[in-house]
Amino acid sequence: MVKALSNFHVVNLGCKVNKVESDSYASLCLSAGLEETPLESAHLVVVNTCAVTGEAEKKTRKTVRHVCSCNSQGIILVTGCSAALHASVYEEMSPRVKVVTKALTTDYLKGLLEEKFGSAKLPESVIAPVGEGFRTRVGVKVQDGCDNACTYCIVHVARGKATSRDAQEIIDEVRKYDALGVKELVLTGINLGSYRNQVDGDCLDLAGLLSILLDITNHLESNEPDMRFRVGSIEPMDISDSFVELMAASNGRICRHLHLPLQSGSTKVLREMNRPYTAEDFLTLVDKLRKAAPSLSLSTDIIVGFPGETEEEFQETCQLARQCAFSKIHVFPYSLRRGTTAALRSDQIDASVKSARASELRKLGNALALQDKMNRAGTQELALVESDGTWMTESYHSVDAQDEATVGSLVPYFFTK
Repeated sequence: MVKALSNFHVVNLGCKVNKVESDSYASLCLSAGLEETPLESAHLVVVNTCAVTGEAEKKTRKTVRHVCSCNSQGIILVTGCSAALHASVYEEMSPRVKVVTKALTTDYLKGLLEEKFGSAKLPESVIAPVGEGFRTRVGVKVQDGCDNACTYCIVHVARGKATSRDAQEIIDEVRKYDALGVKELVLTGINLGSYRNQVDGDCLDLAGLLSILLDITNHLESNEPDMRFRVGSIEPMDISDSFVELMAASNGRICRHLHLPLQSGSTKVLREMNRPYTAEDFLTLVDKLRKAAPSLSLSTDIIVGFPGETEEEFQETCQLARQCAFSKIHVFPYSLRRGTTAALRSDQIDASVKSARASELRKLGNALALQDKMNRAGTQELALVESDGTWMTESYHSVDAQDEATVGSLVPYFFTK
């Protein structure tokens, strides 16, 4: 029997998929009657770890040590990618640390709660809390794992092979959010575009799943905007013609914004990263997407200072970024990640060079973001009213609220110069 378990605290590190998982852990605790409390006083602390880069793992280890020192009484449940790779590292930090694999975390939490509350009924499925104080854009995890093996990445080892969530489970969850009045759902996954599942005997890819979700949330009798869907990060090689056609025909219900990881604008570097496309392939895809949906905005991830990257190859990346006219660039200086092929290379780039390239690309990214926003002057999009007083447009620009509106609602936003 857990003697003291009336409150909890969740620490989330890493990607949007981690955030969705962490929200589900919090929701499970809340559904059992636990109170969310500051770290220092929590009886249960859940730390969802990250291992996407070497720097991310350093931050993760530091965070778990901080939790152990700040919280002197609670159970410390450590899960996530770094925990999967280095369980003993965390177990040695404190006898109160319990390392649990990602797949078993929910079951472990349910076990703790059932042990404390006896026959108390816990929900079979958990949805993230919505309403005042919670996120207005709600994430729904539909896929996990990755079958790719990029030479800089360890996530496919930590997460395992690609798996797709049962389509009927997703449909049921989306219906619940729709009934609660949620207006924007973000579909997330480690390799989202690899989604494959069946419903009523039909094999569904991501486009097929989205088509069903559009249908079940289409309220023809209502004057209010229907729920819209934002697609999380999707790899360029996974975008199908059917997906492009569906997005273009959805009239904004599938947001005309995609996060399309580039990683490098040099075909040579892409090949050494084990990315299955060339710079020319990427640009061709972007042209195709913009022809189908002219108002499309594109955000991306780019790694600078990959081993062996020359100044000329870095400039190729900058030029391709300009051609693609990205609305946001997430810049990552290459971080040596033990256990990956790239970490074994002898041609590592000096830290000062990586820093300078990152600074230059961020400056370019800021200029491109401003240009994308200016190009929208005179146009209108639906924007989601966020709880912090800002609005998030369909094109994924965060803008200042023009007037008071109900948090979580979709309202027209007019772009001005």
